[in-house]
Amino acid sequence: MTKKEAIKIFEDKSVRTVWDSEQEKWYVSIIDVIEILTNSERPRKYWSDLKTKLKKEGSELSEKIGQLKMAAEDGKMRMTDVADTEQLFRLIQSIPSPKAEPFKLWLAQVAAERLDELQDPELTIDRALEQYMKLGYSESWINQRLKSIEIRKELTDEWKRRGMKEGLQFATLTDIITKA
Repeated sequence: MTKKEAIKIFEDKSVRTVWDSEQEKWYVSIIDVIEILTNSERPRKYWSDLKTKLKKEGSELSEKIGQLKMAAEDGKMRMTDVADTEQLFRLIQSIPSPKAEPFKLWLAQVAAERLDELQDPELTIDRALEQYMKLGYSESWINQRLKSIEIRKELTDEWKRRGMKEGLQFATLTDIITKA
């Protein structure tokens, strides 16, 4: 399973997300969403209480919630409750907050961007260029980075055509290329 972590921004606050290419879904940190919607000083406690309430009401939502490792504030990778878009919408409906509607609109925008990228992969490249520029990388560094990604993709495609299966050897070879 290929996962790509990303930080999305909603009203200047970070929302940790992970893209699961196998499931073709974004997973979003529930704690981050609760913190934004409730302004709670203790979003983990709020989430714990909400899970209990949902179970009492007969909701199966909390049973479907998964956990993935995400970078915590201290930089360490920790297991975090995550929800896909459908679960997140259901969760947002359970939180009384005037911020819920703008958050739903933001989620719809993020989803629309991803769907647009699936239809036109060039948009992904444009977005990557924009993000690298915002991070302060030079144009020559960005061009080199994009070329190295293209070359690595061509090489891994050739490995697949020759029968190599993704796994430890595949990971080792791509790791060697990345270091080189």
